[in-house]
Amino acid sequence: MTSGTSDTIIWTGTYTPDGGGRAEGIGALREHQDGSLEWLGTAVTAQSPSFVAVHPSLPVVYAVAEQRKMVQAYRRTGAFGLEPQGASQAAGEATCHVAVDPQGRFVTAACWGDGQVLLYELDSDGGMTGRLPAPPSVDPHASLSPGEPRQSRAHASLMLQDGRIMTTDLGHDILRIWNYEPGTGLVADHEVALPYGSGPRHLVQHPNGNVFVVSEYSVEVFIVRPEAGTFELVFRGPATSGGSQSGDSAAEICLSQDGRFAYVGVRGSNIVSTLEVNGGGTELLPVLDVASGGDWPRHHLVRGNWLHVAHERSDNVATFALDTVTGLPGAVIHDVTTPSPTALVPER
Repeated sequence: MTSGTSDTIIWTGTYTPDGGGRAEGIGALREHQDGSLEWLGTAVTAQSPSFVAVHPSLPVVYAVAEQRKMVQAYRRTGAFGLEPQGASQAAGEATCHVAVDPQGRFVTAACWGDGQVLLYELDSDGGMTGRLPAPPSVDPHASLSPGEPRQSRAHASLMLQDGRIMTTDLGHDILRIWNYEPGTGLVADHEVALPYGSGPRHLVQHPNGNVFVVSEYSVEVFIVRPEAGTFELVFRGPATSGGSQSGDSAAEICLSQDGRFAYVGVRGSNIVSTLEVNGGGTELLPVLDVASGGDWPRHHLVRGNWLHVAHERSDNVATFALDTVTGLPGAVIHDVTTPSPTALVPER
């Protein structure tokens, strides 16, 4: 490690034994200036906090308890500790994702097991108050599976630049766009249906306003573009340069610091694919697939010129240096042991 370090903490979502993992709760990593990460330990004991989110201005972290159908707020304490703030809030089956409004007004939670999308309003201290469920998803492809209704499976929320919220439903192959109304919660704006069986999982917004989506089941990328406020599908393509293998499932998509490249993690083949952003942000073209540096790359994060990849099954976070011209990751330059990491979320 270098003697000079940054003060940034990266929280790790994890699986504990109730979710088949080996962690004890939310983990804490310290980010060093050379791109390496230092495992500090467990910030707070918690049950399968598989995804976490950070309040935009307060020292408060939100985490799911995936197997317990709960969402909990935690307040920062000490060098890297967390402690529960208020009572846990009921969620839904397999609550797998949380996100925070950039203005600190609410938290959203997505539930993979039963498809619920929930909103929790926040008080001035970042505590969760009202629990407001959103209307359930209706399968736009229902005619393709007559007599066999597909289970809605909400998976992620994205706070859009214009103040709206976009959520994925990989069971119904749909993106849902919402407006927030205080006291009511999420009010439907419109929807975008993606191809049947694709399974939209995670998403990120490009600086130009387009949203890039990675599909878990079909291992593809999609681009939706806002036209007069309504998103429309403008691109569909493979998420990898080498194609997907049987048993593969895509996990995460994120952008390079300058927005010229996107990175997709694929579990099974255990690769990270670099895609070039072309056509003014209307195309994603695979350039190179590289080994991710471990088993089951569940989540990854770009910090400056570093790419950190969390591996759920091999208990490690691998770090790559990104070429500033080509955007490509080289060999793994740092590796840190971290129990069952499922998400990497910077403190700020």
